[in-house]
Amino acid sequence: MSSLINKAFSDAKSENRPALLTYTVAGDSTKKKSLEILKSISNYVDICELGFPHNTPIADGGQIQTSAYRAIKNGIKINDVFSIVKNFKKIKKNKPIILMGYYNMIYQYNENKFLKKCKNSKVDGLIVVDLPYPENKNFASKCKKKGITFIQLVSPTTSQIRLKKIIKDSHDMIYYISMLSTTGGKLKVSPKKILEKYNKIKKQNNSKNVVIGFGITEKTIKSLKKADGLVVGSAICKEISKSIEKRQNAVTNVTNIVKKLRSKIQ
Repeated sequence: MSSLINKAFSDAKSENRPALLTYTVAGDSTKKKSLEILKSISNYVDICELGFPHNTPIADGGQIQTSAYRAIKNGIKINDVFSIVKNFKKIKKNKPIILMGYYNMIYQYNENKFLKKCKNSKVDGLIVVDLPYPENKNFASKCKKKGITFIQLVSPTTSQIRLKKIIKDSHDMIYYISMLSTTGGKLKVSPKKILEKYNKIKKQNNSKNVVIGFGITEKTIKSLKKADGLVVGSAICKEISKSIEKRQNAVTNVTNIVKKLRSKIQ
């Protein structure tokens, strides 16, 4: 049976465009508000990524860290994240949702218990930033048994030999980090260069869906249209911060940004 993640990519391909993926932090600015944002933007997004708020991030830039700190301040715990997913899936059962976080949280929570929760909440995929290949092989196979897509990360410095192994072992989706930076950084590499490297990854196995993340904004998204999927995170977190500061409706403002992003890749 094809996964919802796979289906989202093939639907986007049939419309001759990349899939749009968005990233928000669970519980930002409140549990209720983050669910409302998720529900609203999912009308224009192919796959939703939801981050676990974390106080010692590795890859997250300032915008996402601010969102995470807000959520932590609001008392968001792992179980709250699962309840957000569960409530979201009651309304949008066919919209794929990927949880993104760090392995130490999963380890402390207990791997098997965590995966059981994922399954019960109908989580479609997992990105675990600090669990690289090949250390993630055991966890990735546990995910597969539960029907959860484990998403491998590759970067501009991933060697050819390593790339081959990662792609061979990957599930339905691979995440290509476009540049050596934290999220939300200015695109330091030209879109042309990013796509050159991206195409090398695609050549290894054309049937795997490869998305590009980091540095993608309203300005840059159109130039990377040739990818299978594009991930926008910091631009959305920034908009939530701005809305809170100006006491405006974050749901409306974030949805408007997502609509604009979508229109640029149609």
